[in-house]
Amino acid sequence: MTSAHAHNLIAEAAERLGQPRVSFEFFPPKTETLETQLWEAIRKLERLKPTFVSVTYGAGGSTRDRTHRTVARIVKETTMPPAAHLTCVGASRDDVDGVLRDYWAAGVRHIVALRGDPPGGADAAFAPHPDGYANAAELVSGAKRIADFEVSVAVHPERHPNSASWESEIENFKRKLDAGASRGISQFFFDADTFLSFRDRLARAGVTAPIVPGIMPVTNYKGVQKMAQGCGASVPRWLATIFDGLDDDPETRRLVAAATTAELCTRLYAEGVEDFHFYTLNRADLTMAICRIFGVRVSKEAAP
Repeated sequence: MTSAHAHNLIAEAAERLGQPRVSFEFFPPKTETLETQLWEAIRKLERLKPTFVSVTYGAGGSTRDRTHRTVARIVKETTMPPAAHLTCVGASRDDVDGVLRDYWAAGVRHIVALRGDPPGGADAAFAPHPDGYANAAELVSGAKRIADFEVSVAVHPERHPNSASWESEIENFKRKLDAGASRGISQFFFDADTFLSFRDRLARAGVTAPIVPGIMPVTNYKGVQKMAQGCGASVPRWLATIFDGLDDDPETRRLVAAATTAELCTRLYAEGVEDFHFYTLNRADLTMAICRIFGVRVSKEAAP
C-alpha cells in the first residue's frame, strides 16, 4: 500500500465514520523502574482520549494486588476509564466475588472477564476450581450479579486452541453475550482478512455485538512467535521475511513495526472498523506513532 493510497483510505473512512476510537492494554509492573515506564506510557497515551484502558491479571491471580493498585491509581489520577482483567483460574467464586467488590469500591466499572489459561498453557485441559466459576460466561454472570459492571470478553478470530469447531467458538461467544457481556476484544492477528472473515462469520450467525480488533505491534519476531503459539494465532510468512536479519537492529525493527501495523489498522478502518485495542507492552511511542499514521489525533484539550 502506497502512502498516498493509505491517506486516501483514511480520509474516506474518516468522512464516513469520524476519528477512530482507541483503547489500550497495560500490565502491572513488577519493579519501581517498570512502574515509572508504565506511568510515562499512561500519561502519553492519555492524550489520545482512549475509550478505556485495560490492565491484565496474571494466571491464577498472581498479579492480583499489583493489578488492583494499578487500576485504582488510574481511577484516581487520570481521566481514562479503566477496565480490570479478571480470570476464573485457581480461585473460588468467593475469592473472585471479593475481587469484583474491591474493584467496584475502587471506582472500577468495567471488567474484562476471561476464563484464563490453565497452568500448562492454552493447549492444556482446563479444570475449574472446585468452588469456582467454570468458564467466562459464568464469570460474566457473576460480575453482573455483584454490580452493574460493563463487561468485555475475549474472542478469537482464528479460534481458541480448545475450540472443536467454528460453531462451538461462536456459541461460546453467544453464551458470554447472553450472560451480559457488551463486546468482544479479539486476540491479536496480523492479516486484516483474518479479522474481517471472523466478523463476517459472526454476522452470518446473527451476532450483532461489537468486536474490537486486538492490535499487537511486532518489534520482536521471535517473541511474538512464542506468544502466538500459546494462543492459537498464526504468524504469516511475510512477517518472518520482513524481520529477517534485524535481530541486532532494534531501531529498524520499530520502524518496520510502525509501518506494518499502521497499514493493518488503515485497512481495517477502511472496512468500517471504528474501535481498536492496542496491546502496548507498557510502551507509548510505537502505539502513538501508529495511531498518528491512521488518523487518531491528540485532543486539543490534552495537548501541552
